[in-house]
Amino acid sequence: MSNVQSIERALTILNKLSEYPDGIQIARLTEQVGLTKSTIHRLLATLVSMNYVVKDEETDKYKLGLQVLFLSRNLLNNSSIVTIAKPYLEKLSQEVNETVHLCIEDHGEVIYIDKIESNQTIRMYSRIGSRAPMYCTGVGKVLLSGAAPEHVDQVISKTEFIPKTPYTITSKEAFLKEIELVKQQGYALDNSENEEVLRCIAAPIYDHKGKIIASFSISGPSNRVTMELINHSLIEKMKQYSLAISRNLGYTGS
Repeated sequence: MSNVQSIERALTILNKLSEYPDGIQIARLTEQVGLTKSTIHRLLATLVSMNYVVKDEETDKYKLGLQVLFLSRNLLNNSSIVTIAKPYLEKLSQEVNETVHLCIEDHGEVIYIDKIESNQTIRMYSRIGSRAPMYCTGVGKVLLSGAAPEHVDQVISKTEFIPKTPYTITSKEAFLKEIELVKQQGYALDNSENEEVLRCIAAPIYDHKGKIIASFSISGPSNRVTMELINHSLIEKMKQYSLAISRNLGYTGS
């Protein structure tokens, strides 16, 4: 039996067990998935040892274990963030008439999990599910501003500071200084660092523990999202929306 076949059979068993919340005995499970009893027994033993499956010793029935729930924790959390944040981000986009993104970190990169387009025409390369570097995006800077120092070091050690525009941060020292600034001011800018014609302002979203779990941004062409607009209006607006969304996730800070 190849490794791939073993994985396929194990996942088939998990899928079948999901149909039986009260559990199923091994004889019936064998009939359901079309595998020999010895193969089922061997795979179940591994799944039980890793807590993906549990066995009721009184009934001899097998059912899904809590490890399956643990495995999906981040997906569930992210789905909750999208659902809770969306009405706020839609309202924000309408107020400023610019594109708004919602992002999280994944393996040292920014990943876009929601996007609200503005009515104004501009070509933007971002899309839901796409990725971007952290060092040249406002959302990335915000996400790292709430991370543990060792995680920041780990991300930076794997970062190649490619100058995407003449304004891109291109050194570890400058990036660390930028993250400290973001911590102090509570927001971050992508000042035409990722795409030369665009400027973004980003702010954090906190969970009930006060941890930054996502960030959101307003993005638009630099001739519309000007530094004057940012300083006179958008900073305060972003902080208001940051607090409102975070409150709905159980955040109690200020």
